Amino acid sequence: MQAITSTNFKFPKQKSFYKGKVRDVYNINDELLVMVVSDRISAFDVVLPKGIPYKGQVLNQIASSFLKATSDIVPNWVIDSPDPMVTVGRMCEPFKVEMVIRGYLSGHAWRTYKSGKRELCGVKLSEGMKENDKFPTPIITPTTKASVGHDEDISREDILKQGIISKQDYEQLEKYTRAIFKRGTELADKMGLILVDTKYEFGKHDGKIYLIDEIHTPDSSRYFYKEGYIERQKKGEPQKQLSKEFVREWLMANGFQGKDGQKIPEMTDEVVKQISDRYIELYENILGEKFKRADATNVLTRVEANINSFLKKN
Repeated sequence: MQAITSTNFKFPKQKSFYKGKVRDVYNINDELLVMVVSDRISAFDVVLPKGIPYKGQVLNQIASSFLKATSDIVPNWVIDSPDPMVTVGRMCEPFKVEMVIRGYLSGHAWRTYKSGKRELCGVKLSEGMKENDKFPTPIITPTTKASVGHDEDISREDILKQGIISKQDYEQLEKYTRAIFKRGTELADKMGLILVDTKYEFGKHDGKIYLIDEIHTPDSSRYFYKEGYIERQKKGEPQKQLSKEFVREWLMANGFQGKDGQKIPEMTDEVVKQISDRYIELYENILGEKFKRADATNVLTRVEANINSFLKKN
């Protein structure tokens, strides 16, 4: 099983190449973006030393499915997916803010709350809440997009005051964010899941707003299992999660939280296989269909050939 941790393709009319934590993005003639979802895995803003076979395919295909399922709410950047690990779409100018929306007091929101703060990104939080409690209505807690290091929390007021996004555009982003989250919540519910929190990225193309990047994947979203949620809350037990939280937990149990001087624990073949199996399980639980493994013998060759074939036709 091959895991793709880096690509170095040269396509016709290629203008530039950007390597994100997980994605390799090729700019074709300032018109198309070719996004290869690699098998790299990151946690605590650190890319781990080994790739996870099929992780890229899992993320790409989940995102693809949800982008299709929300295209009636907001136009998205996707044109086609010529390979299980690849999405090609129109090039948009991204807004410099990620729209994070939370239905429950979990993760970063809970850590902030636990520290004694009762406000997150300008949103007031009620007293007396417990970890993983549901908010009366979902809250939007945006972050600035950092090209290096950690994204930073920011309030709606500061986004507008600093002129990062115009008032008209920002209000539209909020409307889209709430509508997509509502749809994601309904789709998750059908699969016996709770969509806890997620983030969306938007961009503009020819003056029009598009949903870009990926949505509702276990890398960008947190899911709980619906069955037993209420009982676990009543007993103060941890919720059963469907996200990459299990990777963070494994790292923390082995003394790593991304802090200076900490060493990433050894990723044995067994650990890598376990993570790969969990991602496939995530796919099957989120989409409710069997995962079909793409040919994993010469993945780089396959990916490059499929992209070239698409570009020739277009």
